Amino acid sequence: MARAKGEAVEDGRWGRHVATADERALPQVVFTEPEIASVGLTAAAAEAAGVRIRVVDYDLGAVAGSALHADGYQGHARMVVDEDRKVVVGFTLAGPDVAELLHAATIAVVGEVPLERLWHAIPAFPTVSEVWLRLLEAYGR
Repeated sequence: MARAKGEAVEDGRWGRHVATADERALPQVVFTEPEIASVGLTAAAAEAAGVRIRVVDYDLGAVAGSALHADGYQGHARMVVDEDRKVVVGFTLAGPDVAELLHAATIAVVGEVPLERLWHAIPAFPTVSEVWLRLLEAYGR
């Protein structure tokens, strides 16, 4: 449409005329009990694509906010990190209402936010989203 109107076509990497959603950045949720939510690459898919990765797992039930969310909360979070670029390339969650945590993961994956920057995105306490801090601590600086 821009071309037809004689306007500039913004076709750079993040230009407004470029389709940026792709198979590596689509959030998806399976509304089962427990919910399963993911965005980006699984560890297996990243390895198959030749990405040197590190996987960090965390027990969602161990996050302080999970006890406020529900008694006996059980869940799991997995972060897949591209070790060369130090960015999150995949994120998977399983547990009650984890779909609510997916948008933050989608932003990290799509935006290719460096882990050093994610350290400064402090999650609210006590909430289940505190898992971000715990995953980063488990990853280490």
